[in-house]
Amino acid sequence: MNAAIRTVTRCGIEAGMEVYGIYRGYEGLLDGEIRQMDRTSVGDILHRGGTMLKTARSEIFPTEEGQRRAINMLETFGIEGLVVIGGDGSLRGGAALSEGGVKVMGLPGTIDNDLGYTDFTIGFDTAVSTVLDAIARIRDTSSSHERTTVIEVMGRHCGDIALYAGLAGGAEAVLIPEIEYDVNELCRKIVMGANRGKQHSIIIKAEGVGISSQVLTEIIEKKTGKEPRLAVLSYLQRGGSPTFRDRMLATRTGAKAVELLQGDSSSKAIGTINGQIVACDLKEAVCQKREIDREMYDLIGILSK
Repeated sequence: MNAAIRTVTRCGIEAGMEVYGIYRGYEGLLDGEIRQMDRTSVGDILHRGGTMLKTARSEIFPTEEGQRRAINMLETFGIEGLVVIGGDGSLRGGAALSEGGVKVMGLPGTIDNDLGYTDFTIGFDTAVSTVLDAIARIRDTSSSHERTTVIEVMGRHCGDIALYAGLAGGAEAVLIPEIEYDVNELCRKIVMGANRGKQHSIIIKAEGVGISSQVLTEIIEKKTGKEPRLAVLSYLQRGGSPTFRDRMLATRTGAKAVELLQGDSSSKAIGTINGQIVACDLKEAVCQKREIDREMYDLIGILSK
């Protein structure tokens, strides 16, 4: 997100705008945590993970009263356009503000990659790279001990982190919320792999799959006779220096947001399709559902035989 903040700030100033940073998201907006930004405000942040503006959840903002207060605060500071960087909830909040007359540009900032209007979201590539690094380290141990390891990654409703990391990381199986799994088939694959001389099995499981990871490891042990290990990566996936792909996506979408704010544009959601930066109606964008890549999922099964 820092790359996007940097770009919006500096491109906005270059375009003759006054740029303000809102700290702690919608909660900070309601509290008036708003400070004017200059070029030095965003120095030395491009390579840093997270967001210099901080983030927080707001229980008041989703209400009609909260959104009215947010619009009043923007008017108080003379803010005519708002750039929102976030996932589904953040962009839906932006869409609500746009209905109240605020021009909003939404940038896709979520590691889950669960927004339907864009191919990729800011943070996703970094999260997958982090998972791949963990897989490589865990595989060394799993191979030495000839062990099965279940790696739980983030993804409550969208299994893209598990899917992409599983394919690129050579996992034996990937469990994601969008596709039902057969635990007996999973256990057969583990046993048959061991019979062929495989020294380890790596199972990638998205957190949103309808069984706890601990219970899954217990079932695997009961059915295969092999004691698996569980590694929950959790918030490890949210940090670290962003990859070049995420920095490029954040920079290009941020620049597009400023360009649209300059022009006579309605509220937009900005993303990428087939490598090209695109902008679509914000209210329509938040209604688009993301579809899982079934061919990619099936390819994992083929390659892991």
